[in-house]
Amino acid sequence: MEIIRRAVLTEKINLLKDKRQYAFEVDPSANKIQIGKEIEKRFNVTITSIRVQTVHGKKKSQMTRRGRFLGRTRSWKKAIVTLKEGQSIEYAENV
Repeated sequence: MEIIRRAVLTEKINLLKDKRQYAFEVDPSANKIQIGKEIEKRFNVTITSIRVQTVHGKKKSQMTRRGRFLGRTRSWKKAIVTLKEGQSIEYAENV
């Protein structure tokens, strides 16, 4: 099972880099302990805290000649980790 799926790179997350916080999309069945161990092992850093949230999928609709199609985007789990003072992750190329 791959716990860390990808790094989340948004404007809001880029502002958190000053506070040594980084965000990752993780497996929905993973818990904080598993996420913390995986990030520490992969990036060789020390984690001070982890926040986890489930991002629910949005409803989408599309009008076509055959009528209206309804659907959803997928739900996913996001982990925001805070690193020890003086540490950072250069994950733009690694993940």
